[in-house]
Amino acid sequence: MIEFCLMKHNLSVFLIFLLANFFAYAGDKCKLIIFHAGSLTVPFSRLEKVFEEKHPGCEVLREASGSRLAARKVAELAKQADIVAVSDYTVIDEILKPEYAVWNLYFARNRMVIAISKGARYASEINGNNWYKILLKKSVEYGRSDPFLDPCGYRTLLVWKLAERYYGLKGLYRKLLDGMSLRNLRPKETDLLPLAQSGDLDYHFTYLSLARQHGFQYVTLPEEIDLGNPSLKNIYSEAVLELTDGKQTLKVRGKPIVYGITIVKGAPHYQTAVEFIKLLIGSKGQEILKDSFQEPLVPPVSPDRDFMPEALRIHVISQ
Repeated sequence: MIEFCLMKHNLSVFLIFLLANFFAYAGDKCKLIIFHAGSLTVPFSRLEKVFEEKHPGCEVLREASGSRLAARKVAELAKQADIVAVSDYTVIDEILKPEYAVWNLYFARNRMVIAISKGARYASEINGNNWYKILLKKSVEYGRSDPFLDPCGYRTLLVWKLAERYYGLKGLYRKLLDGMSLRNLRPKETDLLPLAQSGDLDYHFTYLSLARQHGFQYVTLPEEIDLGNPSLKNIYSEAVLELTDGKQTLKVRGKPIVYGITIVKGAPHYQTAVEFIKLLIGSKGQEILKDSFQEPLVPPVSPDRDFMPEALRIHVISQ
């Protein structure tokens, strides 16, 4: 009788152990960890909702940051993620490949603009031809993001470099650099939004999608300097930056704005990550991007198509 009770007790413990592990595994399998660019917050929040509706019980966990920081969380801080999505595809190439990622998928475009805050000084005068004159007025406050953390930061500086050449104004880049107070520098482009909404900034450099998502009026820049036209890649490439903060050096050449996404090597929720990217590059994801004022690449493009999972590869063309 005692042996029977012990066997029954042991069986109960074993069953509880199996059930606990099953539910722990099932819960873990339905998670998805995404590190993404700040400028993807709006479309990815909408994608998250659609994805969780299509996959009941699954939980999407997102962290927004500057794209370079998003990649460095994986490569340097050893943080666990399934997907990294960035506003500059070369961040994946430079920081994650080949140790932390095998392939890179290009899925969207954007362009640089100057967002105009409500009540901004000289808002009725600024345009695509005189913007630099307005910004350099002593009473005007303008801002940008950190180039070491966020591609929008170095793209802003590339715009200034291209503007110097485009307008034929030697020294314009340095004037714009010196004319902006460092108190108006933020880690990522979306961190500038509260300053603009509070009126602490008159203007800030950002993406067209963000300006439109958050209801800002904006200055449209000449396409020769806004990094938005793929056919002008040779012109953009004339702008080159070499920056250092004493700890790291950043070398960047101008190029059209193209977003990239990848699945991290050893992703704990690999198949779920594949399903999310399928949603992103499918018709529903493209619709969400368009509704968020970002231009999807149709079809998406990859230089690493042969290394992608079949479920994604069939929707992608080679570069």
